[in-house]
Amino acid sequence: MTAFKLDNLRKNINIFYIISGQNKFSFMSVKKVGILATLGASIAWAFEPIFAKLSYANTDFLKTSAIRAMFVTLVALIYSLITNRADLRVNKKQLSILVYIAFAGTLFADLMYLFALTKVPVINAVLIGHMQPIFIIFIGFFYLKEDKLTKFDYAGIGFMVIAGLLVTTKTLKNLSTLKLGTVYDLFVLFATVAWATTGVVARKYLKNMNAGVVTFYRFLIASAIFMTYLVLTSSIVVSNIYQVLIGITVGGGYILYYEGLKRIKAAQSSALELSTPFFAALLGFFVLGELVTVMQVLGIFLLFIGVYFLSAKEKAYS
Repeated sequence: MTAFKLDNLRKNINIFYIISGQNKFSFMSVKKVGILATLGASIAWAFEPIFAKLSYANTDFLKTSAIRAMFVTLVALIYSLITNRADLRVNKKQLSILVYIAFAGTLFADLMYLFALTKVPVINAVLIGHMQPIFIIFIGFFYLKEDKLTKFDYAGIGFMVIAGLLVTTKTLKNLSTLKLGTVYDLFVLFATVAWATTGVVARKYLKNMNAGVVTFYRFLIASAIFMTYLVLTSSIVVSNIYQVLIGITVGGGYILYYEGLKRIKAAQSSALELSTPFFAALLGFFVLGELVTVMQVLGIFLLFIGVYFLSAKEKAYS
């Protein structure tokens, strides 16, 4: 076999491995794959609240959550069949982590988020949801005993807190009277904390698990509970196409997120996810007619600055 043919054979093998996630050497680096995957997840998650609000026209958030979870499970299963040869085996420790992620991330956080979307604008929900880096850092410091907080961390957290304040108050008048949003904004904040805990444990304990398998079990466990609810209420029916679209979108988003999380650092992932508020704000305006105030735009900008500072120390030592 000639050197030319051998070289082509090696290239083809590398392409195959990068698709299956089994090799870090190819025409596209692991970091680039992680960046593209995370950006893809961000776009998918920008569509999620839009589809959710549209689905509420003739159904409630609980039924939408149930159908959503089932279609996410289906998408994850198909992905696992393609990339992991349908190997869904997990050990006891992994299963316990997956059960936690299912309950904290899907049954609690997702439900809180989808319920809040019935009461708050898309931009509020998405921006508050992207304050996860604050809680990831605190969890890492107090629970996982990771690096000490630095001046960059404190600066980043400060900017992100101010960003959240501007987003929820919306106007200078509300800010001056300390009208700090609504209780439903607080529901999104609770969901954000729960999501942060699942992100930390997934990266720590499930980093090497196939993204489809992680997503499959996370939503399979939740789907079993949702299915029980639908049976008891005699409402096992797809009320509109948006319930299906949100499931497919979220399923793809989580798979891309976990694939990205395996390839890039947590701070880098958090920074890239900041594209979600921009897409969500645009979609909210054009599809739902939701307006964004000047203070909320400023909040988006400060959110970027906050994540930049949170990433600064990591960049210095990477």
